[in-house]
Amino acid sequence: MVELLLFSFAESLLSKLASGAVQEASLALGVHGELQQMQATMALIRGVLLDAEQKNPQSNALGEWLRQIKQVVSDAEDIVDDFECEALRKHVVNTYGGCSRKVRRFFSTSNPLLYRLRMAHQIQDINTRLATLATQRSIFGLQVIDQDTRVVHVREMTHSHVKPSSITGREHDKNEIVKLLVQDCDHESLSVIPIVGMGGLGKTTLAKLVFNDTTIHACFTLRMWVCVSNDFELKSVLIKILNSAPNPTKENFNSFEIERLQNHLRNKLEDQKFLLVLDDMWNEDPARWDELKEIIDLNVKGSKILVTTRSHAVVAAMRTKSSNSYLLKCLSEEDSLSLFVKYAFEVGDEKQHPQLLKVGRKIVKKCGGLPLAVKTLGSSLFSKFDKKEWECIRDNEIWNSKQNEKGILPALKLSYDQLPSYLKPCFASFSLFQQDTHISAVDVSMLWGALGFLPPSKQGESMTDIATQLLRELWTRSFLLDFVDLEGHCYFKLHDLVSDLAVFVGKGEFERIDHSNPKISENVQHLAFEENNFMVKLFPPLISELSFFVME
Repeated sequence: MVELLLFSFAESLLSKLASGAVQEASLALGVHGELQQMQATMALIRGVLLDAEQKNPQSNALGEWLRQIKQVVSDAEDIVDDFECEALRKHVVNTYGGCSRKVRRFFSTSNPLLYRLRMAHQIQDINTRLATLATQRSIFGLQVIDQDTRVVHVREMTHSHVKPSSITGREHDKNEIVKLLVQDCDHESLSVIPIVGMGGLGKTTLAKLVFNDTTIHACFTLRMWVCVSNDFELKSVLIKILNSAPNPTKENFNSFEIERLQNHLRNKLEDQKFLLVLDDMWNEDPARWDELKEIIDLNVKGSKILVTTRSHAVVAAMRTKSSNSYLLKCLSEEDSLSLFVKYAFEVGDEKQHPQLLKVGRKIVKKCGGLPLAVKTLGSSLFSKFDKKEWECIRDNEIWNSKQNEKGILPALKLSYDQLPSYLKPCFASFSLFQQDTHISAVDVSMLWGALGFLPPSKQGESMTDIATQLLRELWTRSFLLDFVDLEGHCYFKLHDLVSDLAVFVGKGEFERIDHSNPKISENVQHLAFEENNFMVKLFPPLISELSFFVME
């Protein structure tokens, strides 16, 4: 998946090229002009990459062009690393007054003229290749986009209808949330109850069950359902809320100005105890939330807002009490199997196919309790009774299964698409870790530091401190499970499907090699080996060509 990470790597390279250390080293070596040319051409290509990613390239020619860019970016990174190393050497010399002969040789400074010529030649080669690739963009109809204005794919709009008989394993969750909603708050006229969890857990389905519960009907005189998604512009949200409320006069609110909208909505909500569901919330800006809350909070005790979101940062932006947040967990294996049977068989047919059901148990296990994954795979096997087809689903990655836009891959990849560019390579590098293991911030910091993914440290900050900050951000976006932070020492796990997502987006860049996967993919840049002797035995010629990590 070259295009999924290439823009992030280009961003990282441009940031390093602009750093003070690299600029200083280039001036000292007399190659500043050439480096500036590299920076300018790389900025041009970065803009083209935005267009390429929007087009989701499928052609072999465009894929090959992107692979060539990836190789040039990788080679340019090596030059930047060399410059940073030279800057460090100079700092050591200036600080301590000199360095030993061995150190001088290590940093290739025993002959400064040869070093300067070599670096100039390498930079010229990079610039020539970059210029050629930049001119080829017209072949693919790619345009330069100066700013990252990519529209992230969003889910379809949701609705409040649900068939309770199709839902399995969420009765307890529904009852707990209903309790939170019907209790009156002594100090708040409007309180927020967030349902938080990773994509595919069934947050929207659970909210539907709650919304249609008879206790909720009796408690709230007005119930409204709004699918927010990425669009949290005030006017748009006000229109959606008004459209979800009773509208006996059939007014068209789309032409209303904000002043008229807010007056109309406040009149609608006046003296009414209401429940407003804001489904699929992504807004992390407290100011935008406060603007909406000021309009809809009319001091009616007991009014509630039920929010579904993947992000703990969304919850923080709404200043919600931690006791009001509901962290949704995965289904049990038993409930997952029951749900799978509903989607894979006609009612009662599973009893006639015990061998298929046996395979189905293993398919359910790989879903890790995610209802959407269970339904996706179950539906793909409906009315299919060839055992080999079932075994194929059991043995292949979920990502290889045929899915529609409502499948588990689009659902989880949506969270990845929402990540800022500096976090995407960090997430993809999780593919180097073994599944179902606890990972520590120390291990992650060593990996990210070696790969150059960590931003510059502030005074007194360690690599682990910086890595922990990035991990917390990934946790807020529901990528990490069992996240524990003990005075700076944090540990976490990855859901198996999130780990698989990391493998999917990191393909071609990161790869884990073990006895079950002994083959190295073409053009891969970073390898993790389960055992050191396994690595040396199988791949001795490749050790000097790749970055590698031994993962015990």
